[in-house]
Amino acid sequence: MKFELPLIRQKSTLLKKASNKQLTLLRKLRSRKYREQEKLFIVEGERALKQVLESKKVKLHSIFLEEHVTTDFSEAFFLDSALFDEVSNTENPQGVLGIFHIPNPITIEELKKQKGVVVAVDAIQDPGNLGTIIRTASWFNAVAFLSGKGTVDMFNPKVVRSTVGATGAIPYLSLELDESFQQLEESGWKVVLLDGNPGSIPIIEIPSSDKIILVVGNEANGISKSLISPKRTRALIPASGDQNAVESLNAAVALSIGLWHVNN
Repeated sequence: MKFELPLIRQKSTLLKKASNKQLTLLRKLRSRKYREQEKLFIVEGERALKQVLESKKVKLHSIFLEEHVTTDFSEAFFLDSALFDEVSNTENPQGVLGIFHIPNPITIEELKKQKGVVVAVDAIQDPGNLGTIIRTASWFNAVAFLSGKGTVDMFNPKVVRSTVGATGAIPYLSLELDESFQQLEESGWKVVLLDGNPGSIPIIEIPSSDKIILVVGNEANGISKSLISPKRTRALIPASGDQNAVESLNAAVALSIGLWHVNN
């Protein structure tokens, strides 16, 4: 199925109406259980859909339009406004969404052979934070994205929307972080925990390496104690001057600064 970009308008009355089976699938994909079962996820909004298609990182399943919306997607399907509102996960739907196949995850054995920067998240729970982290990791060309236990599903519609089209751009793996870190450390990967607690060193002092795993922790509790060990570096991003007004940086912001540093 091929689609030309950018999007060009034409009458949606030429499109086929979505079937009851397709509508059932759209409803099911709002649930993590069914996303994992069907190995499919939803991308909503014209800009995000266009970016995912252009990246060619994930395979398209189908595209759906609200009845009054027109595009050049000649093989798309349309829904009436009431049904589109029902399956949409946004307050103000743009009238365009696509279903994509969830790519197969990378394996630890494959990752052992890589070099570069890996981003790992430890129990990140806010969909907006996770989406921003994924988009930032993609911007800095991270070689993989590791999602630890307690982290919101990276194919959650709110997460996908926050990535603005970056979902699927980076090889990923959902796993138990500590055990996986131990395996990767055996092949030369260095784990850097972004941790603002006493005992951490300024991020500018972390040793350089061509195999770094940069870890950001939970929004409220930070890095899990189980991940802290003497062989892992705990790094902080120092505030400018005496900072009493703000307790800590947002998780996505902290990761962005960390990624900029290890890439420069």
